[in-house]
Amino acid sequence: MNRRLAAVLSAVLLVVAGCAAPVADPGAAGDDSDAAVGAADPAADWSWPDDPPTDRLGWENGYWYNESIAVDQSDGLNDSEMEVFVARTMARVEVVRGLEFEESVPVEVVSRAEYRNESDESTDPVHGDWNDQVWEALLLVGEDRTIDEVFDELYGGVVLGYYSTSEDRIVVVSNDAQPTIDRQTLAHELVHAAQDQQFGLGGSPSTQDAQLAHSGLVEGDARYVDRLYEARCEADWDCVSRPSSSGSGGGAVDYPVFLVIYTPYSEGPTFVSDLRERGGWAAVDDAYATRPTSTEQVLHPNRYPDERPVEVTVEDRSSAAWTRYDTDPVADAVGEASIFATFWKHRAVDRASLQQDPGAYSPYNYTADPSEGWAGDAVVPYRPASDETYEANPHERGYVWRTVWDTEADAEQFERAYVNDTLRLSLDASAAGEDTYRVDDGPFADAYRVTRDGDTVTVVNAPTVEQLDEVHQRS
Repeated sequence: MNRRLAAVLSAVLLVVAGCAAPVADPGAAGDDSDAAVGAADPAADWSWPDDPPTDRLGWENGYWYNESIAVDQSDGLNDSEMEVFVARTMARVEVVRGLEFEESVPVEVVSRAEYRNESDESTDPVHGDWNDQVWEALLLVGEDRTIDEVFDELYGGVVLGYYSTSEDRIVVVSNDAQPTIDRQTLAHELVHAAQDQQFGLGGSPSTQDAQLAHSGLVEGDARYVDRLYEARCEADWDCVSRPSSSGSGGGAVDYPVFLVIYTPYSEGPTFVSDLRERGGWAAVDDAYATRPTSTEQVLHPNRYPDERPVEVTVEDRSSAAWTRYDTDPVADAVGEASIFATFWKHRAVDRASLQQDPGAYSPYNYTADPSEGWAGDAVVPYRPASDETYEANPHERGYVWRTVWDTEADAEQFERAYVNDTLRLSLDASAAGEDTYRVDDGPFADAYRVTRDGDTVTVVNAPTVEQLDEVHQRS
């Protein structure tokens, strides 16, 4: 289980992409098909300015969704402005999403420096080492860095806000000297609060792919709604002006890793839009009981919920010199979206395709021939059995990565992209025996054995060619 990724996703963050996303017309067919948009006015049967006797959709904490409010955040938000702004935004989220808040949601604004300080966390060193091998197997993070270092750099600069499921509160990250809130970010995080109150957002799946898939529903729902919300602001609502500086805080961003963790934000909204077209908001609500189990389902909504990933196992054929990590589980599954990011990084797919033909609510297109036929996978990291050797040689690690594909042709296509375009062309690997390759320089300098059996491709990695059989002996 990717604990750091799980912890980040469980905080239901909003991160910003490097480009604007196309937004479908919220008034088009399918977008106003039920009570959330285009239905009867929730306030139409109540006489203003009196409050309704009981809480109702479109009214929160004394404010209707279509009331005018006096909020000017050009010089920052004071406490009373914050209270009014949050209350009306809650009422508007109810109208757009068709979900009732059960209780108020505390909102706090922090500077980006404060967020960076608060988000620093230590990782169990054994699990961190195990997780490094998972990301190394993807050829995304090599031996010159750790994935925790990459995450620290990435999240410190691009997070706009988050809803904490453990604390039931929203934290908005402001780049301004005075506390300000972007209305779209606030709407997004309030959707998470409503999700948590209505469906529960606690818990996390055991693999990277399933974590991203679950988040595809949660983040997709919130991202879809925040865009419908913004469309209403542009069309017929009087909305609080957005701060002049609402983007990321800059800093280093590893773009291929960013593509992995951005999958739910990019592909989730189109996935949720597809669900809504099938059966209205009720279909989206129902999905929380049977959340997607793979990024394949999020990338290809027509495969949800029936096409589930196959269970992939890797038998332990290591010598006494090597052992698996003492983690639960011992294997991770990375999934279609992460594999796409691998091939995108190493130019095994046309990089321009990333922004060609995305979904209606997606900035990116994560589908490519070498990754689309994915059916399941398992990455099992290995370490030296001797603790002395393990501690003295931090780069002496290995892994077995087994992928299963829908057809033999899909497996063959993956194998070609992995061996020819990625190992040989991108990493300058040389042949070192039957199905065996050696990368001599750089952060991925190791030995690799790539074998295909029908619809299954197995990659074995070790520091040297001689150690490949020690990590996983040929059958």
